[in-house]
Amino acid sequence: MSGYARNGLKYVLGVLIILDIGDGVLTNILIKEGIAREANPYLLDLAGESAFMAIKVVGVLLAALILWDIHRRYPRVAFWTAFSFLLIYCGIVGWNTWLLLSGK
Repeated sequence: MSGYARNGLKYVLGVLIILDIGDGVLTNILIKEGIAREANPYLLDLAGESAFMAIKVVGVLLAALILWDIHRRYPRVAFWTAFSFLLIYCGIVGWNTWLLLSGK
């Protein structure tokens, strides 16, 4: 994989990590305000607690490391998988931001 493509994956993974952590922060705020609830059934019982953020951070870092490892053999698969999740998290963070700002 060329340096250009590797740097592209670095940026995508960096933004993905930031968005996932942002999702956790916004979700905790929305839950505490009574505006929303956690949609992930595996994290539902932890939402609003400190363990929730720890799991979010560890999970996204682990996913990023796995994708970084995959890119050595399958660079396009790693890049497009990471990019797809980045788009999904853009939608999730956008939705959570809209909920917070509208107070719905």
